[in-house]
Amino acid sequence: VQLQASGGGLVQAGGSLRLSCAASGIPFNVYTMGWYRQAPGKQRELVATITGGGSGGSTNYADSAKGRFTISRDNAKNTVYLQMNSLAPEDTAVYYCKAMRKVITALLEYWGQGTLVTVSS
Repeated sequence: VQLQASGGGLVQAGGSLRLSCAASGIPFNVYTMGWYRQAPGKQRELVATITGGGSGGSTNYADSAKGRFTISRDNAKNTVYLQMNSLAPEDTAVYYCKAMRKVITALLEYWGQGTLVTVSS
């Protein structure tokens, strides 16, 4: 299983970035995909998730992301995206993608390697 995140970089406050995470080795369409972030000295936190499977496409956002970030997925490309607008310095973090699926009583989870987003003021 491989989750390859990309799209991070340096951007000025108020700018935008689109992160991508390409998955391989899993039946992507049935997995819930998520973006998480970890700022220096802080715990990793949820940014957004999007479900897969029959109810695919339902989204959930952290309060800090609502109205500014949009998560989406392209099952044909096995890729999940995070469009980030109106970026602020407090959005600076390493962003990780995660694939999740519950199978009976087991929870399958896979993490990508992370991509650094730096927002300058």
